[in-house]
Amino acid sequence: MTEGRVLKGVEFATADGPAARPLLMDLYLPEPAHNDAGNGAALRPAIVHFHGGGWRVGARSSLGPVADGFGLSPFEVLAEAGFVVASADYRLSAEAHYPAQLHDAQAAVRWLRDHAADYGVDPNRIYAWGDSAGGHLASLVGLLAGDSPVAAVAAWYPPTDLNRMGEQALPNAVARANDPASREEQLIGAVLADEPQKAAAASPISYVGPGAPPFLLVHGTADRFVPAAQSETLAAELEKAGAAVELLLLDGADHMWSLPDGSPAAAEKALAATVSFFRRQAAVP
Repeated sequence: MTEGRVLKGVEFATADGPAARPLLMDLYLPEPAHNDAGNGAALRPAIVHFHGGGWRVGARSSLGPVADGFGLSPFEVLAEAGFVVASADYRLSAEAHYPAQLHDAQAAVRWLRDHAADYGVDPNRIYAWGDSAGGHLASLVGLLAGDSPVAAVAAWYPPTDLNRMGEQALPNAVARANDPASREEQLIGAVLADEPQKAAAASPISYVGPGAPPFLLVHGTADRFVPAAQSETLAAELEKAGAAVELLLLDGADHMWSLPDGSPAAAEKALAATVSFFRRQAAVP
């Protein structure tokens, strides 16, 4: 993509509290589309992405080292497919506890909808996407529509039920939600076992119900950080609620699509499935 089609550091909100700072997003813009009548630019679908990093670290415009190693970034791939892509900041857990992260994610969606005309975005075709902690936030944005609804959600290896992550962890887990000072405990600012209601309030699975948007959940079966059961149980609840849900399990893939042979095969499959999902949702040929 040319430099002129990527807008870096667009401010969409200001985080309040002791660690007040501007919240920024990067915008990846496709070539202008034209409608069939040839009398003006057609509106584009858009995707708001939230990064991973256990709510503790991470940066917008990154999906981890494997996915970032593509010749074109996944954001550029989606822009080439005709989507406006906004990769957004949110406050990390050292700055504020949940629900600050959700509020920031919702603010990003709301800002893009409010400025849709400025970037040729169709306000009825705005979607959420995230990986790991960002997948958790994208799922919450989809299930807690409020004044920032999205039309569909794609989540890569998301935490979905904080109260069950410890029991679902693989035997060789690198990180467990019920470890002292775990990422999840830092997110909610409490020990999970002591505050199950806080953990439930921060869990997407708690908000599944009629009217949930279509979901794509992609997870590696060998994930040592967020067990694949987290996606499986959310998919089951979405199905019970009558939502359209697609679950893709990638055999042998660990967190961030790491494979024993070091190949990018799992990341490539995840990205291809995500592009296909959003194109179908947006009716993009």
